[in-house]
Amino acid sequence: MAILLENLNVPRAIGFRAATLSPIVGSLSVSRLVRRSAWIVAEAQDIAAVECELRSLPRIYARSRNGALRLNSKNSLKNFRLLDENVKISMIGSRHWGLRVSVPMSVPSVSEEEEKLKSVVEEEEVFDPAAAPPFKLSDVRAAIPKHCWVKDPVKSMSYVLRDVLIVFGLAVAASFVNNWVVWPLYWIAQGTMFWAIFVLGHDCGHGSFSNDTKLNSVVGHILHSSILVPYHGWRISHRTHHQNHGHVENDESWHPLSEKLFNSLDDLTRKFRFTLPFPMLAYPFYLAGRSPGKKGSHYDPNSDLFVANEKKDVITSTVCWTAMATLLVGLNFVMGPIKMLMLYGIPYWIFVIWLDFVTYLHHHGHDDKLPWYRGKEWSYLRGGLTTLDHDYGWINNIHHDIGTHVVHHLFPQIPHYHLIEATEAAKPVFGKYYREPKKSGPVPFHLLLTLWKSFKKDHFVSDTGDVVYYQAHPEIAKTQK
Repeated sequence: MAILLENLNVPRAIGFRAATLSPIVGSLSVSRLVRRSAWIVAEAQDIAAVECELRSLPRIYARSRNGALRLNSKNSLKNFRLLDENVKISMIGSRHWGLRVSVPMSVPSVSEEEEKLKSVVEEEEVFDPAAAPPFKLSDVRAAIPKHCWVKDPVKSMSYVLRDVLIVFGLAVAASFVNNWVVWPLYWIAQGTMFWAIFVLGHDCGHGSFSNDTKLNSVVGHILHSSILVPYHGWRISHRTHHQNHGHVENDESWHPLSEKLFNSLDDLTRKFRFTLPFPMLAYPFYLAGRSPGKKGSHYDPNSDLFVANEKKDVITSTVCWTAMATLLVGLNFVMGPIKMLMLYGIPYWIFVIWLDFVTYLHHHGHDDKLPWYRGKEWSYLRGGLTTLDHDYGWINNIHHDIGTHVVHHLFPQIPHYHLIEATEAAKPVFGKYYREPKKSGPVPFHLLLTLWKSFKKDHFVSDTGDVVYYQAHPEIAKTQK
């Protein structure tokens, strides 16, 4: 009997198990045992049919009108054995019968099923980075802790002091050792420090260095002039960049070319603009003549870059730049051109490479194409959300976390030493509009591949449309292989 019930595989909801029948079986006579067993089998079938919503097993034994089995005492044991064998044979031949289906312990409610379906649908939805974000700029601002907006001039000056001491220390050490094994290391280190100096002057230009405009201007001029950057000329054009980030025509730096403008470029200009490593040497030429399709100069107060009341500032910066250039020429006569090339010239070009490398990747190189806007589709928030953060490993601290760029682009008045905290606070608001940067090793070699891939496929955008994406020119793509 136990074997029979175990073969039935009756769910627990039926309320009995085969093992519990042993004491009962031992206390019954044969005839009563047969009747009780038949009754149990019948009831088990009926209950299983109700619980599992399956049809009952066909009756394989005879019943009288009053429900008793028609068995005589002489043949009781024999008939029961036949009954037992028949049932077992029937069950063995039906091993895949539906009674193996168990009744669930609980049935999910309609609301639970709806929530599950909703989560599956949300996972399958494709995120559109060009869609208007569901939050406002004020929501992002409110998420950033208040102390992140506080500018500490003493702390800012401590970074200036640190970087200036390192610059002079590297120069003195390299001159003292004067070894061809040391010089290449010096060039890389000093060029990186020139880049760090630029970032501090950049903070002065944004006003995130301190609340004192005069202090910002003096420190900014000293820092930028020392690396041949016209402070006010650059400051004003960089402000234009932030105010129009993500706009095809109005953005100022590393903005995309329209297809028409791209096709109008001569072969030499196209080669220098899109063939590595030439674009990484572009900054001095940009200061002198801006980007393709734009006119003017950062040194010329009459340039289209500036309005009438900014001319005096531009002249001041150009004079400071000229003074530094004159000093460098004089040092060439004192120390010799080779010595100056090794101490200043080569580090300067390393700095230029760093600047072009980092600023280009602020707006290019993501695995998924990022939108650029025109017309009514552009907004300050949507344009800022197309910028990218990058991890530079050990360089993060050296160049003052300038790779933490999304929050900086939206709120350039936040000091660099609060950018990481501000970004972490803003991430829940950004959601998928924030693209988590890939983790870097000590040196960000992985970004070289990112740069190469971008120059292979990011060449121009359509002449029409308010939301556009970079397209690749097949000939240029071949040259980048």
